[in-house]
Amino acid sequence: MSELARRPAADSVSEPFGAHGFADVNKFLLVYKFGLAEIGTKINILAEELAHRGRGNPIEHVSPRLKTPASIAAKARRIGCPLTFDDLRARIRDIAGIRIVCGFVPDVYTVARMLTGQPDVRLVVTKDYIAEPKPNGYRSLHLIVEIPVFLSDRVVAVPVEVQLRTVAMDFWASLEHKIYYKHDAHVPAGLRAELAAAAEDAARLDQRMQRLHQEIHGPRG
Repeated sequence: MSELARRPAADSVSEPFGAHGFADVNKFLLVYKFGLAEIGTKINILAEELAHRGRGNPIEHVSPRLKTPASIAAKARRIGCPLTFDDLRARIRDIAGIRIVCGFVPDVYTVARMLTGQPDVRLVVTKDYIAEPKPNGYRSLHLIVEIPVFLSDRVVAVPVEVQLRTVAMDFWASLEHKIYYKHDAHVPAGLRAELAAAAEDAARLDQRMQRLHQEIHGPRG
């Protein structure tokens, strides 16, 4: 049984795992940190290259994140995953994640296609919540990709969750999260309906801004 199973989860690695656990968990998470660095470099190269094409950079900003031990343990319990490193590695594919915010909906798919078209990036799962929004109105393109990380003695295929969305989608998702956090997930039905309606408003704003951009600049090339 791993140190994750023997000690309670917390945001601080040192508190639940002690000295020996700290080293084990850090070693487990290190490869995911490297995976984020690899995918981040690829995205930065894409952004700079696209900016130099003269049509503007479609990537507005990028936010990487690595799940904390507490978050990993909570998800493992939620999905019934044993708290061993092997099981966590096999069943939790979003320990490393990166969010790419783009200006317009077509940019989301363009950046996703360019990223997953690279020969060392393997697309594992696609969940298109832009084409099929979640019931609460959430929109985003989610990808699970695997990227090779070259260690001193081996190559590890590291899964990374890539979320791509527009500025409007990101604005809605950020505030929706804050509202749910404040209400401790017990959001009244009327407020849920208002949030879903606001998501529709954001989608219409995306469409309107895209149309205006195309009228002035033409489709992105």
